[in-house]
Amino acid sequence: MASVDVRDPAGKVLRERELPGDWFEAPVNVPLMHQVVTAALASIRAGTHATKGRGDVAGGGRKPWRQKGTGRARQGSIRAPQWTGGGVVHGPHPRDHSVRVNKKMRRASLRSALSDAVSSGKLAVVDVLAFEEARTKDAVDVLRALELQGKVLIVLPAPDEVTEKSFRNLSSVKVSYPGNLSTYDLLYADRVLFTGGALDVVTGEKTAQEAAADAAAAPRRATSHAGDDAGQIEAPIERPRSRRRTKATAEAEEPEADEEGSHADSAEAAADDADAGAEDTDADATNAQDADEDEEGSK
Repeated sequence: MASVDVRDPAGKVLRERELPGDWFEAPVNVPLMHQVVTAALASIRAGTHATKGRGDVAGGGRKPWRQKGTGRARQGSIRAPQWTGGGVVHGPHPRDHSVRVNKKMRRASLRSALSDAVSSGKLAVVDVLAFEEARTKDAVDVLRALELQGKVLIVLPAPDEVTEKSFRNLSSVKVSYPGNLSTYDLLYADRVLFTGGALDVVTGEKTAQEAAADAAAAPRRATSHAGDDAGQIEAPIERPRSRRRTKATAEAEEPEADEEGSHADSAEAAADDADAGAEDTDADATNAQDADEDEEGSK
């Protein structure tokens, strides 16, 4: 029975997993794979090609010259196929290019492609592939750790937006799912990376919903800029930033200085008024006392 090493995203071998023989040790049928791939490529053709026949081209309704007497070959229209600007004979017209392929043929070709991937050594398996946030740098680090080069096909158990965005900027990487896996993608890729959940779905050990639930419950890989060990991360040292005096800050500070000066002036004015009032009161008291003494002297 064929087997493959299961690694973590850092490239460390965790265990060895045996692969079912009916999927990964099937006989490689090259003509069948060629037929299925040809049908797949034909089905994606738009089929919007069109040409104009002599009846579709504008003009040419008059006979260019008379039938006899000119010495030239007889012609009935300047839009005949032998004329420049004339109609096209037996040209393509819009049609559907898709070719029907039986389900048994598709499954047999898929088994052949998977068996060829195992025998050629281009199949790799990672335990869980998940990221905390979408960063292309983290995706490149995973590919480098797993030693995956060239055109890479990554098979996930279920759609994962963060993982898809992480690999989306890499033109040599394509993300697929077990339900969308095709013979053409397997043959076109230089390396094929399965997650453990995707491999379970392909072999029938788990359903797509169960594999998606397991992938969602698995811990996500920390981003490279956050550090490998959270306990070794030191808190950043906060340094006071030098405050540069600009025109805007000077204009903002001037009203505050004016307000402080106005408050000080008002306080000084109030103190002067209080002193002046006290002096007036003392003067009135002195005058009243002098007046009383004068009255007593007159008596």
